[in-house]
Amino acid sequence: MAEPAGAPSLPPGDIEAIERATLAAVAPERLDSLPGWLLPLDPGTIGRAHSAVPLHHGAHDPALIGLLADRYRVAGLAPVFRLPDLPSFETWRRLLAVGGYHRRQPTFTQVGALDGLIALAPDTAGASLSTRPDAAWMAMYLGEGLDPVDGACRSRALARADGTLFASLREGGQTLACGAACYAQGWLSLHGLRTAAGQRGRGLAGRLIRVMAEEARRRGIERAFLQVDAGNDAALALYRRARMATAWTYAYWRAA
Repeated sequence: MAEPAGAPSLPPGDIEAIERATLAAVAPERLDSLPGWLLPLDPGTIGRAHSAVPLHHGAHDPALIGLLADRYRVAGLAPVFRLPDLPSFETWRRLLAVGGYHRRQPTFTQVGALDGLIALAPDTAGASLSTRPDAAWMAMYLGEGLDPVDGACRSRALARADGTLFASLREGGQTLACGAACYAQGWLSLHGLRTAAGQRGRGLAGRLIRVMAEEARRRGIERAFLQVDAGNDAALALYRRARMATAWTYAYWRAA
């Protein structure tokens, strides 16, 4: 999948806010830091919850690679780096490749205004927000065709997040779609959107996103971001309709 059209460059403060908001939503068991970096420490399957990430996209001293890797090894975790695909990290990518790391899972960080999210659906029929995930919400991550280990990790990480509301769309007493909305650092971020098998294509995700966006507006937030796998064509089509644009692409650098 070719990268979608890019958004205007974001100021460094917005980049840091997005990365901090990401880890507020996909909450790791522990969060460490070094100047200019966040080090989420988590044994689960969520890449964002166990990979070192820079807080700005300017130059970083490549000597930090060893220090960051050691922090993960001391914690009993394999070192993983979540690096933007930008020229400022070219030396990092080269040194990591020499050290046996490989680029995995390219992902688009997309940003946009709430108007585009709200326009996805004419209403929010059946959609609601809750401060805690119920059993039906959690079960959406363990349904047919999903990896049960990954689903359990994602539901736990989202459930322990701070500043997050849990969206469900119900019809006839059944939960057909769900997701999490985090309101942090002046941004709405969308996470873990799921629609039940057999219910896709009905616009349920649009209704779910609209209820999240309306709550953001009620809180005085007007911007949203999300991270989407570069190969997820269905999700990218939805976000294109929502007028989301790619601010940067990142990938995970993992040892073979």
